[in-house]
Amino acid sequence: MEFHPSEHVRKRADYELIYKTGYKRSGRLMTMFTRDREAATPRLGIAATRKMGPAVERNRAKRLVRELFRHHKPAGGIDVVVVPRREMLDAPYARLEAEFCALLRKKS
Repeated sequence: MEFHPSEHVRKRADYELIYKTGYKRSGRLMTMFTRDREAATPRLGIAATRKMGPAVERNRAKRLVRELFRHHKPAGGIDVVVVPRREMLDAPYARLEAEFCALLRKKS
């Protein structure tokens, strides 16, 4: 269960397309945007902005999101962009897992 470079959303245009045409779901710990695509592999993008806090906290949030994605990788071609919230840093991992999976299952 690795996180390969082909599983990253990298281009700004891809992020904007996902924001514009994908589904948005919000939870207490994160906001998730998803969009189906033709390719077979799921991709993850993380948008941790400065509003979240200093670089140390943003990087920790990104590591947590990547770990959640690795363990609960969706099947098929889907782009997932996660916008973490500050509360994510203090929440227990089990709660993060539960919210990530719930948001991923929600359909609109």
